[in-house]
Amino acid sequence: MAYRNAGQHTRRRSNSRPILSEEELHAAHGVTTRTSRVSRSCCAARLVFILIFTFWMGCIQSLLIRLPGSAKIHLARRYWAGVSRILGLHVRVVGQPAGGIRTAKDVKNGQRPVVYVANHTSWLDIATMGGVIPTVFVAKGEVSGWPLIGTVSRLGRSIFVSRNRQNTGRELEDMSQRLWHGDDIMLFPEGTSTDGTRVLPFLSSFFAIAKPGRLEQAGMATPPPVLIQPVSLVYDRLEGLPVGLMRRKVFSWFGDMDLAPHVWAFGQWRTMRATVLFHPPLDPEQFRSRKVLAREAYNIVENGATEIRRGRVGRAPGGEAVIGENRP
Repeated sequence: MAYRNAGQHTRRRSNSRPILSEEELHAAHGVTTRTSRVSRSCCAARLVFILIFTFWMGCIQSLLIRLPGSAKIHLARRYWAGVSRILGLHVRVVGQPAGGIRTAKDVKNGQRPVVYVANHTSWLDIATMGGVIPTVFVAKGEVSGWPLIGTVSRLGRSIFVSRNRQNTGRELEDMSQRLWHGDDIMLFPEGTSTDGTRVLPFLSSFFAIAKPGRLEQAGMATPPPVLIQPVSLVYDRLEGLPVGLMRRKVFSWFGDMDLAPHVWAFGQWRTMRATVLFHPPLDPEQFRSRKVLAREAYNIVENGATEIRRGRVGRAPGGEAVIGENRP
């Protein structure tokens, strides 16, 4: 699930990391769409459809999650892809995801799980990425107690973490066990969502699962060797037109913005598109420290996001063509 601070279920407190000036923050809270009776009716229908869809998919997942096999992984991906379609979101995928579905035996035989690291703009990132790749998200511990969102997170097999440094070892061990069981993990190393116009430097602590320190390794099972795959995610089309600076707030959810009004305004747009650019994976063993690894991953994601915003991404750096488009 998306990273959020503790607080009310539908409101975000100010982030500990500054993102925008006061003028920019004020502008970001402006109206994002002209409402009409038709657009409000369509939005309401979408939200009702999502609730019904979530109920039935949740019932099925609550059974599959107790059973062995990959059916629960496939269903989670289908769920998020379905949510994207209901919202009218097209997802253009450029490049090749390095991960996939594997078993614990595959990992023991040398297959390397993948830790995806991407820039973070909105709650919408979860539906976008969850519908493209079979992965497990890392969520704040408070999310597990939120109505509906917490239930969806648990059924999606999210890993819940806290801000308490004393729990770091246990949380890394939880992630390590998931990797040993064959799961891929999705991280947003900025540590918060942004306004979509830039990518904040990645926090090196998010890369501890790839290069754990001495204190973190104490009493913790050694994680399997992993690959780090940088991912650039940009919402670049709205009603078929390129998204400029003033329209990025349609997608962005950050700072102290309320969730419900943002969802309501977003749902009144008919169609939009996200471009997901998968970069070549990085081998953590080739970097002398996780700070260096975090800096390299950040540079790759930031440059990729800039190219997408400029409309220059039609093919991945390695020459791979678009491999899929998730249309409603």
